[in-house]
Amino acid sequence: MLDTQVPDFTLPATGGTAFRLTEQEGKIVVIYFYPKDSTPGCTTEGQNFRDLHEQFAAAGAVILGISRDSLKAHENFKSKQSFPFQLGSDADEAVCTLFGVIKDKMMYGKLCRGIERSTFVIDRAGVLRREWRGVKVAGHAQEVLDFVNTL
Repeated sequence: MLDTQVPDFTLPATGGTAFRLTEQEGKIVVIYFYPKDSTPGCTTEGQNFRDLHEQFAAAGAVILGISRDSLKAHENFKSKQSFPFQLGSDADEAVCTLFGVIKDKMMYGKLCRGIERSTFVIDRAGVLRREWRGVKVAGHAQEVLDFVNTL
C-alpha cells in the first residue's frame, strides 16, 4: 500500500461530523489507529498528538484518531483529554480492514482480535507515504511529526 493512492473512505467522527478522506485533499493526513478509548497507552498516545497538534497544523497536517469505540465513547474521551482533532468511529472495521490493522493479539494472557496500534501518513495528493505498525507510544508522535516536516 505504501506509495499508492489511498481509497476514499468516510467515517462518523466526533462533533457530529463525518471525516471523508477526499475532503482533506491538499493537506497531509495523519491517521493513528488505537485499540480503546480511555486506556493508559491510548490516552498517552492521544495526549502526545494533542501536545504537538499546533506543530502538525503548522506543517499543513490534520490528525484523525480511529478506534472501534462508539461516537459517545469518543466524545467523552476527546472532551476529557481536550483533543483538538477528530476521533473516528470504525465500529464495522471497514477502515481498519482497509489499512490492515486488525490482528490477533494477546491481552491478559488471552488471544483476542483487536486493533494493532498503527499510524499512517498520507500526503497532500492522497498517497500513503509512511506507515508505522506495532507502535510503541513513547516518542512516537514526535517521530511522526518529524516525518511530516519532510513532506
